[in-house]
Amino acid sequence: MTSHAARVLSSEQLASHLLAGGAAVIPTDTVPGLAIAPKHADAIWRLKRRPADKPLILMGASVEVLLHHVQPACRDDARRLAEQHWPGALTLVLPAHGDVLEALNPGGTSLGLRIPNCDQSRELLQRTGPLATSSANPSGDPAAMTPEQAALYFPDLPQLGPQPWSPPSGQASTVFSWSASGRWNVVRRGAVMPEGIAEGG
Repeated sequence: MTSHAARVLSSEQLASHLLAGGAAVIPTDTVPGLAIAPKHADAIWRLKRRPADKPLILMGASVEVLLHHVQPACRDDARRLAEQHWPGALTLVLPAHGDVLEALNPGGTSLGLRIPNCDQSRELLQRTGPLATSSANPSGDPAAMTPEQAALYFPDLPQLGPQPWSPPSGQASTVFSWSASGRWNVVRRGAVMPEGIAEGG
């Protein structure tokens, strides 16, 4: 264990912390993440010293609760991919609207959405509702791969228990951006690569 032993909280305890506006470290199937309620998302940029033009990802526990935040035109296409590949390492970037868009991508027009393939985090997300997330590392530093590494970066943040977590893949999620009906742009190739996707606008 590192010299920075993080406070480890149960799902119920951590949900209360997050709903009160605190940030936390949670496991995912790719890399450990920072999480916070969307209306407090600006704290993630401060914690990570992250460039303001890099948006955060909205993670949730169900397809419908995430698609609630996006424009109707893209929902059918998004639902089709989501039902095939979520939970999993596929991030869908979709035209969005409302307060959550402004909180996670200030001045932007789209939101990145994902359901992690991690039972612990999905249980937490069922308690809290969707959370603003980013990898658990200062901007420009290597991603933390274990709770101990995350605690070195963010010693003051509580972590989701029980631990140890299931080992993450360490491979970034694939990112698809919706461009028009039935068409997607591949922004980043990663752990999941859906077949039969029409690329471009």
